[in-house]
Amino acid sequence: MQVAVVTFDGFNELDSFIASALINRCRKDGLEAFITTPTPVVTSMNGVEVTGQRPMEFIPEADVVLIGSGVKTRDVVADDRLLAMLPLDPARQLIGSQCSGALVLARLGLLGGMPACADLTSRPYVEACGVTVLDAPFHAEGNIATAGGCLASQYLAAWVITRTLGEEAARGAIGYAAPVGEQQETVDRALRAVRAPESASVPASVPVPVPVLR
Repeated sequence: MQVAVVTFDGFNELDSFIASALINRCRKDGLEAFITTPTPVVTSMNGVEVTGQRPMEFIPEADVVLIGSGVKTRDVVADDRLLAMLPLDPARQLIGSQCSGALVLARLGLLGGMPACADLTSRPYVEACGVTVLDAPFHAEGNIATAGGCLASQYLAAWVITRTLGEEAARGAIGYAAPVGEQQETVDRALRAVRAPESASVPASVPVPVPVLR
C-alpha cells in the first residue's frame, strides 16, 4: 500500500514530515509513504529544500493521498494546472488534508456538505468556500479526513494506519514516536481522535506494544 504525501512549494515541514515518518514506521507491514511533489525540488516555508520522492503522476496509483499544508496553498487552489495534477478518487483512495490542505479538497469539490478541520490561519479561507470548520483537530467521514493544527498530523497518520493495517499497528507507530513517559496517553489521545463517533465509547486504555528499535 502506497501513500502520496502531496507537498507543494512553501510547505510546512511538520505537516508533511510527521505524517510521512509515522506512516513509514509501518513500512515492514507493507505501508509506505512518499513525499510527492509537482517539481523535483520544493522549498519549505522556512527555506528547507527537499527533493521529492515521487512526481505528481504517482497520485493515481496511490492507495492514500494526503494533501499537505503551506504558506502558498491559496496560490495552489488558484492554479488550475496544479489542481489538474490531483485526480483524486474517494471511491478507491483514502484522502486526507492537513491544515490549509482542506482548501484544496474544497476547491476540488471533495468535501461536499461535510465539515472540515483546518488551522486557525486557514479557517476563514476554508469557511469562505462554504465549508463548516470544526473547533477540533480531526474529522473523518468515509474515505475523507481533515486535520487542523500542525501536530494534528499525527492523527492523520493514525487514521491512515488504522484504516489500512488496523488499530494495533497505529498503536505501535504512535507509541514509538510518543514522548517517553507519555506513550499511553499519547496513543489513547490519537486513537480517540480518529475513532468514528459510534465507536468513541470503546475503552482506549489498551497497553501500548513495546516498540522495537529499527
